Amino acid sequence: MRPVSWAELDGWSADDHAAAWAAFSLTADAPVAPSDPRAFFEENFDPVEVVPAGTAHFTGYYEPELPSSRQRSAAFSHPLYSTPPGLDLSQPWHARAEIVAGDLLSGHEIAYVETAIEAFLAQVQGSVRLRLAEGGSLRLGFAAKNGHPYRSIGAELARRGVAAPITPDVIRRWCAENPGQVQDLLNHNPSFVFLQVLDLPADSGPIGAMGRPVTAGRSLAVDPDVIPLGSPVWADCPGRTPRLMVAQDIGSAIKGPGRGDIFCGAGPEAGAEAGAINDHGRMIWLRRRA
Repeated sequence: MRPVSWAELDGWSADDHAAAWAAFSLTADAPVAPSDPRAFFEENFDPVEVVPAGTAHFTGYYEPELPSSRQRSAAFSHPLYSTPPGLDLSQPWHARAEIVAGDLLSGHEIAYVETAIEAFLAQVQGSVRLRLAEGGSLRLGFAAKNGHPYRSIGAELARRGVAAPITPDVIRRWCAENPGQVQDLLNHNPSFVFLQVLDLPADSGPIGAMGRPVTAGRSLAVDPDVIPLGSPVWADCPGRTPRLMVAQDIGSAIKGPGRGDIFCGAGPEAGAEAGAINDHGRMIWLRRRA
């Protein structure tokens, strides 16, 4: 990590520091907003480049919004599950292939969505908004996982010869064209995420790793072993306006120095935006002064 000056942060002076403060305050428990948010950050933090410029790796994630039903039917036959009772988080539980083959989560269905790939992607994103066929809606968020490592099905499709770039829409199309191979592809990822019903306002983001809502365009998932959760982070990602974000979430695939996953919001437009982010740029951690 290399200390840098504020002048080295391209776009720093043009950013909306009040918007960054609003996201920061959700997890900093700061009761009073500063009169000058930019000055607050400059006076209380020192910028440190996490990895060499151009090598920070940014991706995106979002909160899917899906039609669903509380009841299994021909239209809605792929379940999202709650955590099984007695799950011991200190050791791995059954892998995805074993869970599916043995129907080990029978009785723990929360709701059903239309396709296996949408249920899988909701797990990967860690949250979902469900529009119920019976009327009303549900917000689901991360509850626990089975303790197995995350493996990318996009990387597996690339290994099988599917041409890059492999976006979520490319994966959806492949699944639609190869229905008999979908479960085998999903089983490539042994990790399995259990969800829970959340009571959240419609205008709130999903709950991040710090137990507070994340903010579209301002919250970043990081490896907490590299950047402490709650830290401000300057994200300079190609194709996006550089901005101050806050490390408020984690992800199974977000490991190591310079990895960042940008929260893009909810719904299909946010999904398209998130799916298009796979770039290398600069990541500057704002380290709090002693």
